[in-house]
Amino acid sequence: MVQLLEVKESQQSKDWSAIASSLSQKLAETAVERDAKAGIPDVEVQLLRESGLLPLVVPKEYGGIGATWAQALKIVQELSKADGSIGQLYGNHLNLTALGHGSGTPEQKDRYYQQTAQNNLFWANAINTRDTRLKISPDGENFRVNGVKSFGTGVAVADLRVFSAVQDGAELPIFFVIPKDREGVVSNQDWDNIGQRRTDSPSFTFHNVLVKKDEIVGPPAPPDSVFATFGGIIAQLTKTYVYLGIAEGAFTAAKEYTSTQSKPWITSGVESATADPYILHHYGELWTELQAAIVLADRTAEQVQQAWEKDINLTLEERGEVAIAVFAAKAFATKVGLKITTDIFNVTGTRSTASKYGFDRYWRDLRTFTLHDPVDYKFRDIGNWVLNQELPVITQYS
Repeated sequence: MVQLLEVKESQQSKDWSAIASSLSQKLAETAVERDAKAGIPDVEVQLLRESGLLPLVVPKEYGGIGATWAQALKIVQELSKADGSIGQLYGNHLNLTALGHGSGTPEQKDRYYQQTAQNNLFWANAINTRDTRLKISPDGENFRVNGVKSFGTGVAVADLRVFSAVQDGAELPIFFVIPKDREGVVSNQDWDNIGQRRTDSPSFTFHNVLVKKDEIVGPPAPPDSVFATFGGIIAQLTKTYVYLGIAEGAFTAAKEYTSTQSKPWITSGVESATADPYILHHYGELWTELQAAIVLADRTAEQVQQAWEKDINLTLEERGEVAIAVFAAKAFATKVGLKITTDIFNVTGTRSTASKYGFDRYWRDLRTFTLHDPVDYKFRDIGNWVLNQELPVITQYS
């Protein structure tokens, strides 16, 4: 007990934002090289482990840092400024550390929080419920899993792995958590996308994999709790902060380049690119839209935290209204981010397209990740709420 108190005091005395900023700067130094290489993010996850940031949202009573979601998501944004892949991995990890809290049994909540904090564990997942190729079936008191699951983001380097599978006769997918050393799980190493290349998000094949009864997530208590579905809302806002971080990273990189490398156009009548009226206009517009997107997300994060604190007392209407706020923040961040990552070349010039700068990775990362689920459906749901007062249907993406 004395040792646990010492750990808590040590954690409380640290400036986690400063630690994240330092880690972000370190990641930025090799971001272009790692993007080109792609592959497994083993070095990056080890840096996250060494930073002490893994138990960030684990409550203090379990030995964690006890950050709010509003605080935690700013750290996701900070890491994403340097590398969208690592921002996504870390954001996913934070969401998954709280899986037992929202969707699990009371025993799972206690166990997973404690294990994460005590053993400094890293979480990853492949829970895309639209992919139904992974099948789970009873085997005595336990279960066996066979088939294929796509988008195993960071799973290869995770201590705890979360998957969803389909059981014959069951309407809803089953979620389960297994350790890294569980036999029969094989990475197919088929992740070769234009962006988020360092997330290592391949498909995995399962060969008669054992899943123990207590590794099946849930049922939550109470079983009909609205709060049990709230993890999907937090995941949507987490993605928003990855988008914002990537956009902010692109803006900062462009600003530095324009200030030190860009040349004024021959008919501009000015001696410096930083005095060109059109470049000034572009920067003013991009900066304003980026600030608006950040403020909207930060305000929404506070709403999410308030809803989270209601726990099992969260109502369906409260959940729905928070979902609309998250949809708005996510949709706006998508539009602003894609504009910034495209338009930075208008203010940097031809030479900025050289591969050594890697400025294209910002657009490639954002374009890849924002396709996670269609932004058009977010706007549709917002409009349906505005005009018809209808709350969005609850799914993995809403």
